[in-house]
Amino acid sequence: MLGLTLALRFADRGWKVEIYDSAGEVGGLAAAWKIGDFVWDKHYHVTLLSDSYTRKLIAELGLEAEFEWKTTKTGFYTEGKLFSMSNIMDFLRFPPIKMLDKLRLGATIFYSAHFTNGKKLENVPIESWLKRFSGKTNFEKIWKPLLLAKLGNAYQQTSASFIWATIQRMYAARNSGLKKEMFGYIRGGYARILKRFADVLKQKNVTFHLNFKVISIDSNDLGVFVRGCDKIEQKRQYSNRFDIAILTCPCSVASKLLPQLSVQEKLKLDSVKYQGVICASILSRQSLSDFYITNITDEVPFTGIIEMTALVDKSHFGGNALIYLPKYASPDDRIFDKSDDEIKELFLSALERMYPHFSRSDVLAFRISRVRQVFPIHTIGYTQPPMKTSLPNIFIVNSSHIRYATLNVNETICLAERFLAEYFGAPSLSS
Repeated sequence: MLGLTLALRFADRGWKVEIYDSAGEVGGLAAAWKIGDFVWDKHYHVTLLSDSYTRKLIAELGLEAEFEWKTTKTGFYTEGKLFSMSNIMDFLRFPPIKMLDKLRLGATIFYSAHFTNGKKLENVPIESWLKRFSGKTNFEKIWKPLLLAKLGNAYQQTSASFIWATIQRMYAARNSGLKKEMFGYIRGGYARILKRFADVLKQKNVTFHLNFKVISIDSNDLGVFVRGCDKIEQKRQYSNRFDIAILTCPCSVASKLLPQLSVQEKLKLDSVKYQGVICASILSRQSLSDFYITNITDEVPFTGIIEMTALVDKSHFGGNALIYLPKYASPDDRIFDKSDDEIKELFLSALERMYPHFSRSDVLAFRISRVRQVFPIHTIGYTQPPMKTSLPNIFIVNSSHIRYATLNVNETICLAERFLAEYFGAPSLSS
């Protein structure tokens, strides 16, 4: 979505734009795939009422009327039991923690939601900050298990700006009047959005090079040269000249593709630590619950449960349920080396323990996505790599440049608009 948005803005200026992607389809983390007989997002995505950049871009693509909005519920699985955490009464009745701890936990969320300067938290350890406001009991019983599930042991080096950004987005999901979670999606999912996006770009003479492996990008007085090969016809190599190149890949990949970078620049890029994800998509005859998101503090092999059909009408899937089981892990975690069958057994066995009514015989399809670099971990004192490299007319723009916010489609589009405004004087989409 970052690269596509940049391409759209440059094409609107009359520039000739070409997109190179190693995948066979556009969209990156927002891409769709087939699960059973149905096509839907490869990873779970949702639009909030407050996602102004996403909503305006969707309107620009002519799909604004295709939004569906729904109030959703949140679940919490802890100590072997499933609880609702969808409103203030659910929170007050939540048995695992005492009333005083609930008050401190609620105060932490309220304070974070109304705290406006995430920059002040860059050098504050997340553990000490949460213990200060929520107390030790809440940290050990609630926050620590959630942090371990999302960040692993890297949470110990993570700044408090991470949890602040997470709470900010969670709070933004709530309608200011009703205090209920309002989530939206486009009928047809991101497959429909991306198809329309690609069609619009092609109409503006944007060229796509899919299944293309970029080998290196160099710069000299004659221009910027992109060298690579078609992944299907690997023996045939290409070298194309451009005026400007913008890399939207992870920092470590950009470091390898730019051999002319200084040692200091490469060290800066390679020092950015990423968290990856194993994300299972399950098509099942039966739902697990009526919760869109279920947070988990018990030890299970996945980070949480996202029941997409608690939001998206089941008619999109022939009356069946679509469930995502993400497992966030460091890029070198051994889970990435497990086979699909091993992960399937691991995940389904856990669901059988958690939900007595669940039967794997109801599973119609099970697919696994592996992405080793999804979002950067903002460690203590984290500083962004510069977008403008020392190489003439070569830029790097990626999720490492999203500050004081979680990685999501809206922030990605916002980043594209911010980059354009800063380096090319482009007007912001919100203006």
